[in-house]
Amino acid sequence: MKRRAFLTKSVAGATTTMCGLPVVFSDNLPKGLQLISELSDVQDLPSDKHSGLTLLNDRPWNIETPPHLLDDHITPKDRIFIRNNGIAPETVDSEHWELIVEGEAVPNPKSFTIAQLKANFRAYTYQLTLECGGNGRSEFNPPAKGNQWTTGAVYASQWTGVRLRDLLEAVGINDNAVYVGYYGRDTHLSGDVNKTVISRGVPMSKAMEDETLIAYQLNGEDIPLMHGYPLRLVAGGWPASASGKWLHKIVVRDKVHDGSKMTGDAYRVPCESVAPGSKVQDENMCIIESMPVKSLITYPKTGAVVRQNQHFEVRGHAWAGDLEVSEVHVSIDFGATWQKCKLDAPANRLAWQHWKTEVTLDKPGYYEVWARATDPTGKMQPMIVPGWNPKGYLNNACHRIAVKTS
Repeated sequence: MKRRAFLTKSVAGATTTMCGLPVVFSDNLPKGLQLISELSDVQDLPSDKHSGLTLLNDRPWNIETPPHLLDDHITPKDRIFIRNNGIAPETVDSEHWELIVEGEAVPNPKSFTIAQLKANFRAYTYQLTLECGGNGRSEFNPPAKGNQWTTGAVYASQWTGVRLRDLLEAVGINDNAVYVGYYGRDTHLSGDVNKTVISRGVPMSKAMEDETLIAYQLNGEDIPLMHGYPLRLVAGGWPASASGKWLHKIVVRDKVHDGSKMTGDAYRVPCESVAPGSKVQDENMCIIESMPVKSLITYPKTGAVVRQNQHFEVRGHAWAGDLEVSEVHVSIDFGATWQKCKLDAPANRLAWQHWKTEVTLDKPGYYEVWARATDPTGKMQPMIVPGWNPKGYLNNACHRIAVKTS
C-alpha cells in the first residue's frame, strides 16, 4: 500500500554520501550543485504552481496536490490540481472574448462579451468543490488506464461569476431543453483545430442550480490560464470535467449532450456492480453525476513523528457531491474503533467541510490514521477500494496516513 510507506531522505552528510555510499571526489563538487540522484525529484511545473505538487503528465498538463498542501480552508490557486485533456490556448484576448449561447432548445441564439456579462448580470461568489472523477484511480486492481491520481485531484476555491440560470433565462430557452453542453478553446493534442478536445455538460436540473456559474474570477482574481481563463463553467459537486475551461460556447440540447467524452465509457461507470476486470458494454454504463461522500486528512502529513502519550490534532476536509456531510470519524486501530470528529458546516452549498479531532497514541510504534465521512442518507466511505470500473472512477475509500511515535 503506497500510503503505508514512510518516505525518508538522509540529510546528514549529504555532500559526502548518497544512498549510504561515499561520493567519490566529493571535494571537487562545486558549491550549490546538486548530485544527479537528488535531481530525480525535480519537476518542471508551471511557474505559478507550488513546487510540492506532483507532475503526472506535461502534455497535456496533469498535476496533483499532496494532501498536506490542501490544508487551507479555501484552496490557493498555486495548490489547485490541473487536469487538462488538450492544450490550453496560447493567447487570450479577453476584451473580445465572446460566449455564444445556442442549441436546439434556443430559438434566438445570442452572444455576450465578458464586459456584457459583468454589466448585465448580478455577480455571485461561491466556494465550490471540484474533484476529478478519476481521483484515486491508482488504487484500482486490475489497474485502470489514465493518469494515476492518488488523493490530490480535489480542491475548493471561491468562484465569482454569473449564474448560468440567469443567462439562460435572459436568452430564452424552449421547454424541450434537456441538457447543457460546453465548448472550450483548448486544442487537440494532434494539432487538428477541427477536432474537439472535450465537450461535456450537465442536465437542466444541475444547470439551473444557484451555484452553477459562468465564472470569470477565482479567489477574487482573474482565473489562471491553466484553470480556464477568461471564462469557465463551474458546476460544483460533480466531476470536474463537467466544469468546462476556456468557455466560448454553451449549447442547450433537446437530448443528452453527445459531445467529446460524453459517450462510451468516458466519465461513466457500470450501472450495476461488475466483477473486477469485466468488460462492460456502453449501453450498460451510466454518466457520473453527483460525486460520492469522501474525506481527506490534511494534517499531519503522512510520515509524521509524534510524541507518545501526547494529544495531537488531526484535521482535514470532507465533501459529498450535491449533499452535505453529516459526520466524520477517525480510527487509529485499522477501523476496529472510531471516534467522532468536530465537523463544521459548509461555507455554502457544494463547499467542502472542515473537520478536526485530537488523537493520542499511547504505545511506541507504527500507526495509521484513517478518516471516514458519512452523508445524510447514511452512506459512508468504505475502508477498501469500492466498485471496480473500467476507467477507475469514483474511488472514495477512506483516506489513510502513516505516523509513528517517538
